[in-house]
Amino acid sequence: MAATIHDVARKAGVGIGTVSSVLNNSRPVNEKTRQKVLTAVAELDFVPNPSGRRLSLGKTHTIGVVIPYFTIASQIERLRGVMSVIAGSDYDINLFTVETIPQRNKILQTVPRRGRIDGLLIFSLNPTEADLRRIHRHNIPTVLVEASHPDLPHLFLDDVAAAQTAVEHLIQLGHRKIGYISDYLDDPFGSFFSRNRYQGYCQALKAADLPIQPEYHRQGCFGREDGREKTFELLNLPNPPTAIFTYSDDIALAVLEVARDLNLNVPGDLSVVGYDDIELANFAQLTTVRQYLFESGIQGVELLLDTIEHPDAPPSHHQLPTELIVRRTTASPSQSNDAVSLKNRD
Repeated sequence: MAATIHDVARKAGVGIGTVSSVLNNSRPVNEKTRQKVLTAVAELDFVPNPSGRRLSLGKTHTIGVVIPYFTIASQIERLRGVMSVIAGSDYDINLFTVETIPQRNKILQTVPRRGRIDGLLIFSLNPTEADLRRIHRHNIPTVLVEASHPDLPHLFLDDVAAAQTAVEHLIQLGHRKIGYISDYLDDPFGSFFSRNRYQGYCQALKAADLPIQPEYHRQGCFGREDGREKTFELLNLPNPPTAIFTYSDDIALAVLEVARDLNLNVPGDLSVVGYDDIELANFAQLTTVRQYLFESGIQGVELLLDTIEHPDAPPSHHQLPTELIVRRTTASPSQSNDAVSLKNRD
């Protein structure tokens, strides 16, 4: 059986507290006693229990990471950024994935407690006031990424401006009939990403004196199949759009799939713009809004570790950059597709 701290204390002729002090270097110990403990450790081939050591230091050296819709590519990329930092630190992570409101509530009610984690990193979820009171009550350092609250350190995006830039790109190419496929505007988690991107879409149209046509907007849930369905709906309109802007690259890839299935030329017959710039966007040569996803994971966990080390510092707020990446799925609308619908195609 593996030696225990009790075995070390017995062999060295000291108390368990003295062994702990030597191993953790938490208080001065007489050098002769220290050497006796180290000799006993070596002779017994004793390996300290990491959890016990961490708790003896008053820390778990574990952070909680909460991510909704973990299976989507953008969130995976953010987590990769987190892990790149954690791999070189003394910390481990507990990952909590959220798909439903009950899951979200259970996690935020039980996770933020001392003795379980040293800090909490929350992606893409705005905490409720009840969540905030619980976090403050347990004094858990907490950082938000792609979300915001004035009382917590956070990294936020200007989704409105980013979406407006994407749609302005299509307008500058000459498109006047621009569709938008989004997640549900009334997000069950209470976030504003979809609504903000829709606002940017509308602002770009208004600035160009173009009408906002409700039939050109389709909303649904995350997922490739839903994106395909909404694309078919838009392209089946009597006067279909010549360009489609999407809430995410995942939806944009679904649009490209439908275009391929219908023998539509992209960008000759249809221009497509996504949002996120996931890895597949580059392979598909998709024009998209780049979020620096990997970097946001790095910045988020670094801000959390800094908050853990300096808990009394005022919360800092930083804007994450976005950039329009123009590739091969956007071009000026061809004269021949100005009023082409699927009903008029072979």
